[in-house]
Amino acid sequence: DLKNPKVAIPIVLFAGLLWSFGPYVVRHIDQPQLVPWQYLFTRGLVIFILLNLYLYFEEGLDFYKNYFKVGISGVLGGIGLGTAMMTFIWSITNTSAAVTLLCLAAMPFITALLGFLFLREKISLTVWVAILVATFGIVVMAFGTGGTNSLPGLVFGLASALGFSVFSVTLRWRKETPKFTTVAIAGLFCFLSSVMLILNDSQFLSSSKNEALFATHGTLVCAGLILYSIGSKNIPAADLTLLSLTEVIGGIFWVWLPWLGINEVPATNTIIG
Repeated sequence: DLKNPKVAIPIVLFAGLLWSFGPYVVRHIDQPQLVPWQYLFTRGLVIFILLNLYLYFEEGLDFYKNYFKVGISGVLGGIGLGTAMMTFIWSITNTSAAVTLLCLAAMPFITALLGFLFLREKISLTVWVAILVATFGIVVMAFGTGGTNSLPGLVFGLASALGFSVFSVTLRWRKETPKFTTVAIAGLFCFLSSVMLILNDSQFLSSSKNEALFATHGTLVCAGLILYSIGSKNIPAADLTLLSLTEVIGGIFWVWLPWLGINEVPATNTIIG
């Protein structure tokens, strides 16, 4: 528990910064559009293992008892986060990293609506202004979207934002629910979904390079989710997702900067958005 609630703000900002390296990692994967399930298989397994190791070092051998306290909020949160993870990779392999990341800018608006409907959390005027600015950015970006594969990427990106918003609201729903166990359930959900869909193909793993990148992304996501969950007890759901938008800003720049090797130049509308 954080003794000073204000410390939660930089913690959540840093969580978003960690996530922002995700698109950069994905862009180094060889033909990611051909191995989405192998990606989710490894990433989900890494998240599940790391979260349980974290819980073991935090609580000892009794950490498994957290799974008996999950409840409906933990299950819904895990499924929401797992869905966000799955639709994220489908989005970023069907459009530019910038479009995917700016779709995630819809999270504060969706979360504010869900938080008000289900938790009766009041949203301050400054947060509403920031949410409206982010929403306007998405509209500008959407009008500049071109190419045959951009629309599916846009839809999957918004679906990822919705899934993460559901996860954020469940973190605030029942504060006694073990937060890290919810994240572990999300990793398990991705892992099991991938297993069921890969069974016909019988190829669970990709190349050694891809597997290393899958695991790296899973580690970044896991570390960010631990920080995000720590901050969730002291910050309203809408503010949480608004602060985590450092993921959007950082993610666009990491794949844009030429010296990092990708040089994926965003469209003018994307920059404005």
